[in-house]
Amino acid sequence: MRFKSQLGLFFLLVVSFACVNPPENFPTVPQITFESLEYVSTAGPDSLIVDVKFQDAEGDLGLSATDINPPFNAVDYQRDAAGNLITYSKRPAGAPSYNPVDWVIDPIINNQVVKDTIWVKQNPNQYNIFVRFYIKRNGKFTEFKWSDPPFFTTFNGRFPRILTTEEGQAVEGNIRYRMLSSGWQSIFRTDTIRIDVEVQDRQLNRSNQVSSPEVTLKQITRIVP
Repeated sequence: MRFKSQLGLFFLLVVSFACVNPPENFPTVPQITFESLEYVSTAGPDSLIVDVKFQDAEGDLGLSATDINPPFNAVDYQRDAAGNLITYSKRPAGAPSYNPVDWVIDPIINNQVVKDTIWVKQNPNQYNIFVRFYIKRNGKFTEFKWSDPPFFTTFNGRFPRILTTEEGQAVEGNIRYRMLSSGWQSIFRTDTIRIDVEVQDRQLNRSNQVSSPEVTLKQITRIVP
């Protein structure tokens, strides 16, 4: 998971939830609704906080720090026809140039450090909350892709397990997801933006997608001394 870019971009998250006695017809595929989007300006890095409400029949939402094995592994190591790891020095013609998304340096594989730069593909299932950013230009929204140069990062992430047991239980509540950055103002300025959000359970069921209203940072700003 990548937490920093050239603008010091990284995220943390805060989760709040309330288990209640929900109706028996809660969905197996998690369902979410948009609640709020807030920009908190401080003396340090600023926060963009999105709040969504969730409902889920089994309560299998959230990932723990130990959920790192397939299907929740961070990357898939690319290998040649003989099964060997593909290194940067021996990369095939179709391999990408070096960047911190497609290549990892000195990874630990099978409990051993591989002293080389290895080609990888990011596994989207390492995350359970997915955030896309859009900027409105000339009346049309275009996706702002953090994974592209010069940032090579992502604001997708993980929130912890809602329930501490594996026993299924219908749950509902709220997830407040805080994205911390020193670059919000320099990137989005007075632009009209929109944020789309999805979550995923441990059975890899992806929720519906919800969207924030069209806003500027100024419209949703809360200043903290």
